[in-house]
Amino acid sequence: MTTIAIDGPAAAGKGTLSRLIAGAYGFHHLDTGLTYRAVAKALIDAGLPLDDESVAAHAAREIDLSGLDRATLSAHAIGDAASKIAVMPEVRRALVAAQQAFSRKAPGTVLDGRDIGTVVCPDAEVKLYVTASPEIRARRRRDEIVTGGGQADYATVLSDIERRDARDMGRTDSPLRPAADAHLIDTSTMSIETAFQAARAIIDAALE
Repeated sequence: MTTIAIDGPAAAGKGTLSRLIAGAYGFHHLDTGLTYRAVAKALIDAGLPLDDESVAAHAAREIDLSGLDRATLSAHAIGDAASKIAVMPEVRRALVAAQQAFSRKAPGTVLDGRDIGTVVCPDAEVKLYVTASPEIRARRRRDEIVTGGGQADYATVLSDIERRDARDMGRTDSPLRPAADAHLIDTSTMSIETAFQAARAIIDAALE
């Protein structure tokens, strides 16, 4: 059984890359960011507060990781709510336990997020840290929103990404950072296919 841990900031391409890798190796895939969004949506749907850690933690323990709907959970309002509960230690502990259980599924798993290689799966056979410059990531996120029929201002998106980076990297519980043994993939000037081939070369070498 193999675990591949993929970390990195928002809009660096780690989600697309993770899904491609999981498909190529026949592994199960989990976008751990969606688990926080699922908790946020459960709280919103039930009309519960987003600032009560015990309530949020209870919701986290009830989340079914097999029923995460990316399209629904990608809504901006859910993302905002998720960022508020993601800093709660009790919520993180509940979801990390669920993510760790998922990582043990055969024949292998690919988990992507912010703290996979450092906290969730520190013993993963392969660790990748996927990043890109904030400007490139903002442009990608804006284009993604516009392609989906929405409206987005580049400066606003860039500001949001920089604020999110600061929050993810500055939190005391599981901050975003590369694991000491992670392989860095900077996608700033890469197509997704180029990034995928780079990742495959790293994975194949590690699994030999």
